[in-house]
Amino acid sequence: MIQVNNLTKKFTKYKNKKEKEEFYADKHITFQANDGEIIGILGPNGAGKTTLLRMMAGILEPTEGTIEFDGLTYRNNEIEIKQKIAYLSGNTKLYDTLSTYELLKMCSDIYHVPAEKVEGRIQELAKILNLETFLYNKIANLSTGQTQRVNIARCLVHNPKYYILDEATTGLDILSSQIILDFMKQERDKGKTILYSTHYMEEAENICDKVIMVNKGSIIHSGTPEQIKKDTETTNLRDAFFAMIGGVSDGE
Repeated sequence: MIQVNNLTKKFTKYKNKKEKEEFYADKHITFQANDGEIIGILGPNGAGKTTLLRMMAGILEPTEGTIEFDGLTYRNNEIEIKQKIAYLSGNTKLYDTLSTYELLKMCSDIYHVPAEKVEGRIQELAKILNLETFLYNKIANLSTGQTQRVNIARCLVHNPKYYILDEATTGLDILSSQIILDFMKQERDKGKTILYSTHYMEEAENICDKVIMVNKGSIIHSGTPEQIKKDTETTNLRDAFFAMIGGVSDGE
């Protein structure tokens, strides 16, 4: 279980050498993600989704608030927590001179996967994410969808408990997207906790157990997709979001 309490991130930007401006990327975010759940973090570009996930992955330090993974905190248990996390950033670059297999082997070494289990784990991921036809191809020669599947696979070699996925399907064709979404559902069914940020509302509506809608750094609603649609008297999450912000002026 992941418990997020009052999570806040303030940044300072400088207009010039003398003037500076403070702004909040996220403000007082609180929610709980249980084992065996896919939690969608939904909102337009600039809503604060990426900053939130970076704090949860231990990359950014919150200005205020706490994050607990089964009662453990980064302050006291950073290494232990990170060993249980798969974090996918939307702009991660891969070593394109390596083959898919070589990259996964390297990541297995980084995560200290026991040597006798590495080959089996790579072959398992190749089957789950449909990497088998390009497992020994150089990453530089892969399509966008193939590269993204490799990117996800390199996060998973250590069999994590928590998935923190930032825009995992952005820019992908329908087949690559479906492979990733099916994988997420399979991992959910194994009891894993998956946090999944996206601005594709329809996609999230189909796979998320709960959604957290974020706008301008704040949670504007949370609950099951059905509950949110009922509360806003709408038939889909896109319309629900627009209903809560009062129209399309803040839209995607």
